[in-house]
Amino acid sequence: MPSPAASSPFDQSRYQVRLDWGHAGLGCLAAADVVVVVDVLRTGSPDAAGDVAAAAAASGSLVLRGGLRNASAVADAVLAEQQRRAARTSIAVIAVGDPGGAGLRFAVEDLLGAGAVVDALSLRGIDHTAPEAAAACESFRGLRGAVRHLLTASGSGQELVAADRRDEALAAAELDADTSVPVFRDGVFAEA
Repeated sequence: MPSPAASSPFDQSRYQVRLDWGHAGLGCLAAADVVVVVDVLRTGSPDAAGDVAAAAAASGSLVLRGGLRNASAVADAVLAEQQRRAARTSIAVIAVGDPGGAGLRFAVEDLLGAGAVVDALSLRGIDHTAPEAAAACESFRGLRGAVRHLLTASGSGQELVAADRRDEALAAAELDADTSVPVFRDGVFAEA
């Protein structure tokens, strides 16, 4: 991956595992070999994750979709990519949040999903993490037992509950229930 022309204190380029929020956050980070897009409940703009993924893919990154349901599978895919490349591989984890008209809204479900991915990476020895990634990881570790409650009680979860879609929030909270890792190709996420 090419590095940005000028280093910034916010680009997290000194770390292997980086984390930021939304499209703007992707732009702040140093270019990464792998970008993991995390949009756990998908209640905001339907194109938000796709917009982030398209921007990451345009820079030449391998783009994966990750979250609570497939955190271990994503970490395995990243490790396999690193082994294929036979070189240290940089990873940007992008929590999509809820990009609304008033700007990006923090989404606890995306923080926990990003933290689960970072935790799974660290369990595989990919643990040179930026402080932002470490904080998300520790949030997930500390709140792991409360994830189901937090997803249904969060603002996004309450939107789903009000729309009689509580089961979607509960399904999204199932840790490592999926072994597939969607890969962004030709403008869409598809199963690898």
